Amino acid sequence: MHLLVASDESPRNLIRKSLDQLRCHFTWELAIEDVNMPDLERRVSETEFPYTNGSTEMHNLLAFIRHLKGLTKEALQILREAEASIQTEQVGKRSLVTWGNCAWVHYHMGSLAEAQTYLAKVENACKEFGSCFPYRMECAEMDYEEGWALLKCGGKNYKRAMACFAKAVKEEPENPEYSIGYAVAAYRQDRNEPSISLEPLKKAVRLNPEDPYIKVLLALKLQDLDKPDEARMYIEEALGRISSQPYIFAYVGKFYRRKGSVDKALECFEQALKANPFSAFVHHQIGLCHKTQLIQIKEATNMRPRGQDRERADQAIHLAKCHFQKTLKLKPTYEMAYINLAEMCIESSQFEEAEENFQKALSLRDLDDHIQQEIHLRYGQFQQFYNKSEDRAISHYLKGLKIEVSSISRNKLLKALEKLAERRIHQNVRIVESNSLLGFVYRLKGEMSKALLCYEKALRLTKALNPEF
Repeated sequence: MHLLVASDESPRNLIRKSLDQLRCHFTWELAIEDVNMPDLERRVSETEFPYTNGSTEMHNLLAFIRHLKGLTKEALQILREAEASIQTEQVGKRSLVTWGNCAWVHYHMGSLAEAQTYLAKVENACKEFGSCFPYRMECAEMDYEEGWALLKCGGKNYKRAMACFAKAVKEEPENPEYSIGYAVAAYRQDRNEPSISLEPLKKAVRLNPEDPYIKVLLALKLQDLDKPDEARMYIEEALGRISSQPYIFAYVGKFYRRKGSVDKALECFEQALKANPFSAFVHHQIGLCHKTQLIQIKEATNMRPRGQDRERADQAIHLAKCHFQKTLKLKPTYEMAYINLAEMCIESSQFEEAEENFQKALSLRDLDDHIQQEIHLRYGQFQQFYNKSEDRAISHYLKGLKIEVSSISRNKLLKALEKLAERRIHQNVRIVESNSLLGFVYRLKGEMSKALLCYEKALRLTKALNPEF
């Protein structure tokens, strides 16, 4: 739509200044990549918070996504539905988000009078609730909805989501709804800090004893912490209440997959697919199940499956590849799906295809630090063991270690580089460089006396090889 250039005091610019003060999806700076929108739209309806019907929150976020896609009329219709749901309830502070979104959509449509009408609704509500600001409200309800939107929009937003829920919980520590939001955000933040979400999850279970979802997340966290008996107890409690929330089967399946009960995991994932057949997460988990089956077959046959075992192995590879490919079709930025697909290509001796998928993963931007470490680790292993290129392997192990965050992947990188350096020293391969490399590993591990010995040995060898040094 063509807009005439207006003066600073034009009605449009004055409305825009008011709009910028609102707390709603248009001002929360949600990090959403275009390529992830289809997957996000599918996930919006999977409400994770039982003590709200989720209707208003879901409508608000879905309307914002439709706006981003240029479907402004659809966005407005969805917001009207959100308004209708508000009309049937007591109009509360969360109405401000819907009204703010309506004002923004009308503004973008050029309907300035309608935008002003919704701004007036927000302003009147702010006065009624005693806000210090004309167009924004600082309260737990607003913090909660902002946190919910951030959590739904993916990993780049998780840290901010956790901060929003923390503000809400600080204001109302015993609120069941806010406790779940904070616990879920913490759970998604602590993949490599195992204790950060444990207490929030336990508190959320205490405040929401009938909710199966939060019990399953607590079970997964206890599984991380190697507490299988306690974890199994929460899973069994949750299973009796899942029927009304079938998407939870996806997380139960993950629990059984990691436990090694692949058949039971696959049953759960089939249930989850009935509820959401286009879930990238579920297809990735199914692919991991078939990958686990392959590993189990290889281990049972001393890594050399033959006859029917070979057929079963090939079938597992085929099914794993199909589900990883489906994952990437649904969500092209699913970084670990590229890595797992590459490793299945290796199993079927498709090394060029493996390289292509590794490169796609390596080319992705703005990944979490621990994900980048894992990608460099597994690509380094591919170079070392299949391409027989130790130099490239070392290069990627070092790239992973340059990302200075503590994680399981970082520990694996250190171990891989240590073993490689020790073997090269034993085989007298680039002896100076290998000793320096081993010293570097010891230094990162905090073993300074060992590191010093390696560096001194490298220096002596350098002088022996180069007397003029």
